Amino acid sequence: MAGHVFTGFGFGPIQSGLFVNEAFSSGNFSRIVIAEINRILVDAVRTNNGCYYINVARSDGIKTVRIDGIEIYNPAVEQDRKVLIEALSKSTEIVTSLPSVSFYDAGSNSVASLVAQGLQNSTAGATIVYTAENNNRAAEILEGKVNSKLTKKINHSVQYLNTVIGKMSQVVNDSGEIAEKKLKTIVPGIDRAFLVEEFNKILVTKCKIENFKPGIEVFLEKEDLLPFEEAKLYGHNAIHALLAYLAAFKNYTKMKDLKTDEQIMQIARDTFINESGAALIKKYSHLGDELFTEKGYKIYAEDLLDRMTNPYLDDTVERAARDPLRKLGLNDRIFGTMSLALEYGIEPKNMVLGALAGVAYLLSRPEENGLPRDLYSKESHILSDSDIEKAVRWLWKDSRCNGGENILIDLLQQAKEKLLKLAG
Repeated sequence: MAGHVFTGFGFGPIQSGLFVNEAFSSGNFSRIVIAEINRILVDAVRTNNGCYYINVARSDGIKTVRIDGIEIYNPAVEQDRKVLIEALSKSTEIVTSLPSVSFYDAGSNSVASLVAQGLQNSTAGATIVYTAENNNRAAEILEGKVNSKLTKKINHSVQYLNTVIGKMSQVVNDSGEIAEKKLKTIVPGIDRAFLVEEFNKILVTKCKIENFKPGIEVFLEKEDLLPFEEAKLYGHNAIHALLAYLAAFKNYTKMKDLKTDEQIMQIARDTFINESGAALIKKYSHLGDELFTEKGYKIYAEDLLDRMTNPYLDDTVERAARDPLRKLGLNDRIFGTMSLALEYGIEPKNMVLGALAGVAYLLSRPEENGLPRDLYSKESHILSDSDIEKAVRWLWKDSRCNGGENILIDLLQQAKEKLLKLAG
């Protein structure tokens, strides 16, 4: 192993199955350290001598990967916290992989506080900080939080990097499912397994620290990540949600079952290439990047459609469809894609089917989504124009609207008959 030092915050499937996996595989790191507040998980990995397992879903089956030599500490424990700060002071690469950016400054031993303590006493020549939270300004947010915690000047080069992570992953907690899929648990004695896809073409902000070479060498650097973040939101995330809501509307339980539904897969393909892709190409073709060409975007779409329905990843419709309140937001993946298409003169005639199926999904679960009482007891396959409008206006009540929502509502109402035909 070479002289890089890695410290990661959070021990979920992206941290363990992407960042730590790539750091370990590179052979470029003398230490790989993890901060994790789950005491049971910390104790279990320590008991297993710093060894854990991930399950990698490939196109032809599942491969088990063993990762050794990991140090894992709980920042809520004083002695562990001291070791983490010491590791951070030597780290060339730091990775935050947390549920959201709101966790950066949470608690007395926050991520921002620990990173600040490490960086202001750093003996590393330079440090890059990857932010893996699903926020296109995560790096800037973390940098601001860390800087507010500093008690003295940092005397070495530090750069915070945003990421675009198109790698699908999940935690499998059901012992029966673990046994059925023949998964290896994270460590012996824990009924929890990490299942991640093989994909590792992760986009990151270009590192601009002079004479610094990252220890993880497989990531793809981009000068400006925003176009690629939009491709992920309006392409990958949007189509994944569309597939999930159409699958739920037709009572599928597994995403892999969609592989043989030619009608839904064609709707997804047409949406991906002719609506999302066509709009993004019009917006970003001037960059000269292969992704924003007809050929490049088609390759991107076909690859993702195959991966989203990978039988070995075995994603559930319920997991893919969860959190409709966020996914059906006015500016999020589905309606955001529709608005983008309309902006560039493209009718989102396929995406609207996923949007309406998403509204039906939302209405079929009123209590868990906190819907107002007048939207309770609605049959998801019998949507009135009034129900549609009430539901989305309630959803978008806190969003800034400039009249464009009226066009979206009209499109939803016009799509009812076509969606019902799809359900058979």
